[in-house]
Order: sequence, then structure tokens, then C-alpha cells
Amino acid sequence: MEKNDRPILGITIGDPAGSGPEIVVKALALEEMYQISRPLVIGDAACMKEAADIVGWSGQVRPISAVAEAQFGFGVIDVLDLHNVDMKTLARGRVDPLAGKAAYDYIEKGTRLALARETSAIVTSAINKDALNKAGYHFDGHTELLAYLCQVKDVTMMLVGGGLRVTHVSTHCSLREAIARVKKERVLTVIRLTYDAMLQLGIEQPRIAVAGLNPHAGEGGLFGDEEMNEIEPAIREAQAAGMNVMGPIPADTVFFRMLGGQYDVVVVMYHDQGHIPLKSHGFYEGVNVTLGLPIIRTSVDHGTNFGKAGKGTANPQSLVEAIRLATLMCKSK
Repeated sequence: MEKNDRPILGITIGDPAGSGPEIVVKALALEEMYQISRPLVIGDAACMKEAADIVGWSGQVRPISAVAEAQFGFGVIDVLDLHNVDMKTLARGRVDPLAGKAAYDYIEKGTRLALARETSAIVTSAINKDALNKAGYHFDGHTELLAYLCQVKDVTMMLVGGGLRVTHVSTHCSLREAIARVKKERVLTVIRLTYDAMLQLGIEQPRIAVAGLNPHAGEGGLFGDEEMNEIEPAIREAQAAGMNVMGPIPADTVFFRMLGGQYDVVVVMYHDQGHIPLKSHGFYEGVNVTLGLPIIRTSVDHGTNFGKAGKGTANPQSLVEAIRLATLMCKSK
């Protein structure tokens, strides 16, 4: 990859039956995206051309077959064309195994390019987990799929938006399973991944709060013993390693305290514990970051918006913020 202040970002279009292609066009219609990065769309050129027509964008969609062919000029969207969508049969707004396979292809290609350092990072649009699984790819979502493609084990999801940063001990599993996953080793791993991510974001002395699992963080064992047996030992070990970690803090107050400036990031125990406050404060601008990968990956923090697919009305702000954050992380790295 040639030297340039603007990182090359591989932007996947997500499920072609969803609003992802339209959101990508809307985001790249902003000149700022080209001022801060060199965007390379990974998808199907015919699908992107139709998305441009749907949103009323008058620029050029330019199919290419290799990163080296990209020109990265504002007004022209370079699409690394995988030719894997039949526009005659594509049914927007519906779960389609063929669309699920296409979405997988984009992620795989984007990951390979980032691993090969042909791109600086991958920025992903939304996929449909049902379509992905019906296509034969049995992953719970992007995080697990990317871990598989990068051949790593210890990964986690971080959400950024609305003045909050949140990382998760578990994400896409049942609440019963999430409770079972609250173990010292996993909590400590997520704290370490969180610490490293904060450094990459330019926060030299990150203040990390760890949320409790149970009401009132267990109330001394009255409402559960996971805090005493699993979470507190992980916190103590992180503190012994020199990290500024506090907790466990009751989940019903920790986000209020973070918004008040006491913490830089919160480690939560399960999906909804982190997603609900962040989406309440930053629904449209939320960004998903995968920690623990050998590559930089940011993503929209929303689904495929099947209800808006083909209408040109989907909001691109989350993708815009994902591009901005990926650019920041590339520069910090």
C-alpha cells in the first residue's frame, strides 16, 4: 500500500437486499469522506449503480477489479466488483440466501485485503444474520465471522456514540448463556482489549469502569455472587497490571457517571446492558468496532433496514461516523 495521509478503507455494502448500498452512496456523496480517507467500495457494481439511482446521486459508479485500479476521486465511487448479485431477481427488503452469500463474499474479500495490507481498514455495512445462516455461513454476526476469517479467538464488540464507549463480555447469545459466560478469564480479556483500544484512540491513561451483572452489583452477594467470584478478581488482576479499572459498578448508574465525565469506557457483561444506553443516546451515530483483530474494523451500529430498502430514505450517519472512526484509528495505529 502506497504512502498517503489518507488511509484506504475497504467499505463493504452489506446485504444487497437491504439499505446498505444506498447508505454507502449517501455517505460517499459527502466530500469530507474523500478528504479524510480513500474509500474503496467492496460489492457489486450493478447493485451500487441502482442504489445511486434510487437516492438520486448523479456521480459515477466505477467498477474495478483490483485495489491498484482505484482513483479515489470525489464524485466517483470505485467499486471492487465481485459480480455476485443478479439485479433481475434481487428482492429488496426480504431475507434471501443469495443476498446472504453475497454479503459474506464482501466481508471475506474486505478482510483478505486488510490482512494483506492492501487496505488500511475495513468498514462494514449491515448484514442479515438469517440470510447469512441460510446461505450456509453459521455465524452469529460480523464479530464471530471476522474472528474466524482472521483466525483469532479473543475478540469483543465495542460501541461508540452519544458520548459513550462500551465493550461487551458477551453479545449475541441468550441471557442464560450470557450469565454463564461471566467468568474471570473472559472479563479480564475484555478489560485488556478495552485498554488497548483506548490507547489506539489516543487516550493515554484510560479510565475503565466495569459494570456489575446483577442488581446493585450483587449487593455483597445478596443478589448474586458473580461479582465477588468472577468480576472483582478480574478487576484486581487488571489493576495489578497497572490499568486504571474501577468496579464492579451497578449498571443502573455507571452510564450516568460516564456521561458526567468519570470514565472513558464501560465494560458491560452482556448485549443489552451496553446496547440500550448507547442507542438511547446515540442511535444514528453509533459505531461498532471489533477489538482483538489483527486489522481495524468499524461498522454501522444498525441492521439492514429492510423496511427502507429501495426507498432511498435510510440514514447514512452511522456509516459516516464509522468511516471517521476508522480513519482516526488508522492514524493512531
